[in-house]
Amino acid sequence: MGTSLKEKIASLPPERQARIKAETAHLQATYMTLKELRRAHDMTQVHLAKQLGKSQVTIAQMEKRTDLLLSTLRHYVEALGGRLDLVVQFPDQAPIILKQLNDEIGSDK
Repeated sequence: MGTSLKEKIASLPPERQARIKAETAHLQATYMTLKELRRAHDMTQVHLAKQLGKSQVTIAQMEKRTDLLLSTLRHYVEALGGRLDLVVQFPDQAPIILKQLNDEIGSDK
């Protein structure tokens, strides 16, 4: 039988294992679903629903959707205590944060 990934990682030098662990944690933190994000902040659907003035069923539906309005997503994130930034990335350019989609910026419409 072959070597498992866990066994392979365990055979690496400690500094390499630490880098793998750190990168894994970064990737897991970077790619969360709404449900995982809510759970990571120790919040139930019921509590989040109360914060947003919505029903628990509405929160469950939001967490299953793959297409949300940015304003809905922003309110969801803010109810968890965070801030939503929309970042545009092009090859060979630094990331660009779109400011006009943030309510904190004045109305430049």
